[in-house]
Amino acid sequence: MHFLFAVCLIHFLPTVVAVLRHSRSTVGIFFLNLFLGWTVIGWFVALLWAATSEPKLQYVYAPYRRY
Repeated sequence: MHFLFAVCLIHFLPTVVAVLRHSRSTVGIFFLNLFLGWTVIGWFVALLWAATSEPKLQYVYAPYRRY
């Protein structure tokens, strides 16, 4: 059972990287990983895409200070 979990985690590593980096292309990386991840080239392309994709923009508002 642990072996199966480890294999699935390694297979979906590009998707995990995309989720942890808050990538804009998480869904695309997931589908590329799902359908072409079994090929070595597809897996590396998904991993490269996940590692180099831009994260979603996060807006940070500074508190308004009145002097």
